[in-house]
Amino acid sequence: MSSLTRLEQYTQKRRQEVLLVTAEIDGETDQIAIFRGFSSSLVRSTAFDPDVPVLPDHAIIVTIDRLLGPYDPSNPRYVQQGLTWEAVQPLLAEVEV
Repeated sequence: MSSLTRLEQYTQKRRQEVLLVTAEIDGETDQIAIFRGFSSSLVRSTAFDPDVPVLPDHAIIVTIDRLLGPYDPSNPRYVQQGLTWEAVQPLLAEVEV
């Protein structure tokens, strides 16, 4: 299961949370918002086809921020900031994804 799929499933189970993922894709930085099982790039265009991954398997996750939803960029409500992929593993395990 891809990292993106696991993060999407996490937000399906923790519906009050938004994950803001900073990733490096082909040498460029991207930010991806994940809310209630759906992902959208805040930097690049997002494909209309939900089967096209927003975060490719070769992407490097730099940080993950947990916020209270819905996401308002002018007033973000952070739960935790700057988590690594390794630091998120216990959270994913809590919800069994």
